Amino acid sequence: MHVAFVSMETAHSSDRRGLERARRTARLLADHGHDVTYLCSQWWGGDAVPTFDHEGVEYRRVTHEPATGAFTAKLPAALWRTGADVVHAVHGPPRHVAVAEKVGTLLRTPVLVDWFGDGAAEPGSQERAANGGDLVATPSELVRTRVREHGANDGSVRVVPESIDLEPVREAPVDDRFDVVYARRLDEHANVGTLLLALAERRRRDWSAAIVGDGPEREAVETAARDLRIDDRITFTGSLPERERVSIYKGAHVFAQTASAEPFATELLRALACGCLGVVEYQAGSSAHELVEGVDRGRRVTSPEELADVITEAGNVPRREYNESFERFDHDAVLDTYVDCYEGIRGSGLL
Repeated sequence: MHVAFVSMETAHSSDRRGLERARRTARLLADHGHDVTYLCSQWWGGDAVPTFDHEGVEYRRVTHEPATGAFTAKLPAALWRTGADVVHAVHGPPRHVAVAEKVGTLLRTPVLVDWFGDGAAEPGSQERAANGGDLVATPSELVRTRVREHGANDGSVRVVPESIDLEPVREAPVDDRFDVVYARRLDEHANVGTLLLALAERRRRDWSAAIVGDGPEREAVETAARDLRIDDRITFTGSLPERERVSIYKGAHVFAQTASAEPFATELLRALACGCLGVVEYQAGSSAHELVEGVDRGRRVTSPEELADVITEAGNVPRREYNESFERFDHDAVLDTYVDCYEGIRGSGLL
């Protein structure tokens, strides 16, 4: 199958999780024998180099710079030249998604819109992006609901979750220094304060914790830990490679998820696959609770006091280093879901 990805920006030039999801999907498709063309603004060097092969994917220049107007104007001809079987349009900015949908209709080429939920919004274009494609893929029910609020029919939106590599989960060594772990970019949505208050509730008990990640709020979080007089029992690791994070999760008892905004809680998923007891503070803007619904090693809380109680009760839950029930989130398994989506919108009747 020949799949044409459409995204003005890519993960090579912009730090967005939705773009990284697209890069990973394109690479995995190429690894599994599919032809993949990625239409984008140029992120590689050389003005005279209109295409660039990377990770088995042919990146093809539509514009030299990420300029929305120029990109959308040149996109129809670029899409026509690819001759793809399916168009995979990455949401954000939505204007190029709407153009890809119109061109797909003219070319009789089905269009899947991958809507992660972190793309830029443009007045009036969200509704066009949500309604013009054959199928919208979202990482969670939370994002699916938001797409439906933009007018998409329920039957044209399908959840395709984020995926993880289970090989390091199975093979990485165990780092058992910490009882409780939090991991995420420390930005305005991190909401680490809930965990700090919960740990302060257990000041007289024996525990150790790690906060993994970096970001603009790190200094404020470290200051809050000092003010609560628990900083001597918390290790701020900064950003760590995936394998090191996995080693910490495999040795920890509890993974705490308290962020206020999360289209998909990937680090929580990794921790659950590593056997952690996943404790999620319910937040209206986060999908994290979806990962622990009906899961025996998952808990939902609504306050620091409840979080402290669950951390205490976790001492009675046997430790594990791998949870096979999350194998459905492995890269290959989720890629199969994408391929099912492509085949469905091509008319095989799977959807």
